[in-house]
Amino acid sequence: MPQHLSLRTLAWGASLAVSGLLLTGCGGSADSKAEPAAAASASASPSSASSSPSAAAPLKPGEVRVAGQVDKPYTVTLADLRALPQTSVSVEFTSAKGPQKHTYKGVLLHEVLKNAQPRFDASKKNGQLRGVAVATGGGDYRAVFAWAEIDPGFAKSQVLLAVSEDDVPFEDTSGPRLVAPQDTKGGRYVSELNQLWVGVVDPVVDGGQH
Repeated sequence: MPQHLSLRTLAWGASLAVSGLLLTGCGGSADSKAEPAAAASASASPSSASSSPSAAAPLKPGEVRVAGQVDKPYTVTLADLRALPQTSVSVEFTSAKGPQKHTYKGVLLHEVLKNAQPRFDASKKNGQLRGVAVATGGGDYRAVFAWAEIDPGFAKSQVLLAVSEDDVPFEDTSGPRLVAPQDTKGGRYVSELNQLWVGVVDPVVDGGQH
């Protein structure tokens, strides 16, 4: 009888030990899954931060950022523009204020953008003709130009970043004004210019090939 009780006690103890091992094993498995998940989460954090658009340095009043699909983005000011060769244009256009007639002096937009070295595809015939320039001004106002409009090799429009109007210099904090002499309306005369973005448009039309 004592022997029988002892065997039952041993069997019960062994059963408890197996159960404990199983529980421990389950706990270890959960922990092993949790640890890689936590590690993955930790490693994803910097990755997601780096994948978000990098915050460019805030612009000071009057500065213009030249960026986009270019090799050498940079920032230009009115003082920088005044130190470059100047071009003068006389223009007439209509606006919400009525007919306008002015003389502007400034730097050709093509020269400013060319310094940023746009990434045009040299393997394409006249690859630069796929290029566009987007000008952003005060109040997030925007206007778009085809590269052919501003490239003197294709057009005679002399689009300017003007530093003065009728011989009156713009204030440094207001920045240059974009002037489009070929336009009959003043919609693309962008005031308080603060950004010039250069890119390439290469659309697929109706699902066809490039």
